[in-house]
Amino acid sequence: MMRIAITGTEPRTDEGEWIATILREGWDAVHLRHPAASLNEMRRLIESVPQQFHSRLRLHGHFELTNEFNIGGLHLNSRCPAPPANYRGRLSRSCHSVGEIASADSALEYVTLSPVFDSISKPGYTAAFSDSDLREIETFSSPIVIALGGVTPRHIDVIRRWGFGGYAVLGYLWEATGRHDLADRLRQFVEPEFKI
Repeated sequence: MMRIAITGTEPRTDEGEWIATILREGWDAVHLRHPAASLNEMRRLIESVPQQFHSRLRLHGHFELTNEFNIGGLHLNSRCPAPPANYRGRLSRSCHSVGEIASADSALEYVTLSPVFDSISKPGYTAAFSDSDLREIETFSSPIVIALGGVTPRHIDVIRRWGFGGYAVLGYLWEATGRHDLADRLRQFVEPEFKI
């Protein structure tokens, strides 16, 4: 299963170090999601992440930064619904219904579906799908569907049973009290069949 971290709304002063910690722990990607960040703020954030990890970053905005850095992909959403005209790299997209997944472009590497569980980072943003809705996930072969919204380690087994190809985590990781707590939280995401 793919493991993706998504940054919070507000940048952290030590965020580059946190992102490097996530990627060193073997997570597949980190989405840079700061909607209010300026172009220069996003540039500084990318520069604060060791260059070896740039190919595992995804931008949610300021797509022109792909001209400056070896960014791993772009994530399309309501703010930025289309890639630049000449972009040929990897793409993913936010979805908020099973119907959106069904009509998603097969050229997308993956889509995120949210909120699957009650959100941690957005109080009052509650799970939007029934069990039968989520059982439809296993019928999609392309693109890969990633569970997002309220994901914690205790949800991994049910995410797998529903047929998701992975999960994306925001609130559970970014509410960590420091990098040691972050590393502990990352290591809790062990798939059930590999637990000792």
